[in-house]
Amino acid sequence: MVDETLKRLLDAEAKAEQVVARADEERQAIVEQARRDAGAAEQQHAARMAEIHASFLAQAEQRAQQTIAELQRRHAEQALALRASAERNEPQALAEAIVLLTGTSQP
Repeated sequence: MVDETLKRLLDAEAKAEQVVARADEERQAIVEQARRDAGAAEQQHAARMAEIHASFLAQAEQRAQQTIAELQRRHAEQALALRASAERNEPQALAEAIVLLTGTSQP
């Protein structure tokens, strides 16, 4: 009877060790899967960050081009306005310059 009890205890211990071993294997598999999932999530995050960065740069480039175009347009408008003003005032400026150079006054 003692032998049979001892045998049952040894069998129970062996089964318990198998259960523990299987649980440890499952835990290891779960940990490895979690590591793979985390690595995949990190890669997706890095790829998404690269996409966001590229999109941001493209938008910044577009805004810069728009600003440059607007500044060039304003510059061209100001140059035209200055040219028109110079042409309008040219006769008077020439007349005043002649008066200054000749020392005579105009009637």
